[in-house]
Amino acid sequence: MGNFASSPETWHGTTILTVRKGGKVVIAGDGQVSLGQTIVKSTAKKVRRVGAGNVIAGFAGSTADAFTLFERLETKLERFPDQLKRACVELAKDWRTDRFLRRLEAMMIVADPDEILVLTGTGDVLEPDDAVMGIGSGGAYALAAARALLDGPLGAEEIARRAMAIASKICVYTNDEVVVETLDATK
Repeated sequence: MGNFASSPETWHGTTILTVRKGGKVVIAGDGQVSLGQTIVKSTAKKVRRVGAGNVIAGFAGSTADAFTLFERLETKLERFPDQLKRACVELAKDWRTDRFLRRLEAMMIVADPDEILVLTGTGDVLEPDDAVMGIGSGGAYALAAARALLDGPLGAEEIARRAMAIASKICVYTNDEVVVETLDATK
């Protein structure tokens, strides 16, 4: 398949979606990693538990960059246990000001039982207006589908799975190999 490391092609990432409903918060992510028009991997795990297991996170963007950010988030959560927003603000400050971190190309959605936050490389820490948020190449499609399903009878995980399935049928950089992490929510 060639040397992807030196390829001028662009790595295309993913779809990450979070849904909070019915006492649950879910983050779902697809498994596709693409380089240009080539699918390099279809079962990548872009969603995981971090900290003491009471925080879930998903990333869109470069895999190596995301793992660096996961490690940094873990460090911030150790320093500020049970303070997700503070840990994320501190990570965002580092991300924006550190010469190495500034070059990282990724976005993250993180959630604990109380909050959902989106972190960007420009130093943004955003809270969604409602109980859903999507990022990545298919994020807008998954977000729209989840919002349409939110008022119905489905639970958080089923909404996330159905919304991700819809996004995978629209976005060529999103597949239906979905990984889901769930927490009991307090809101």
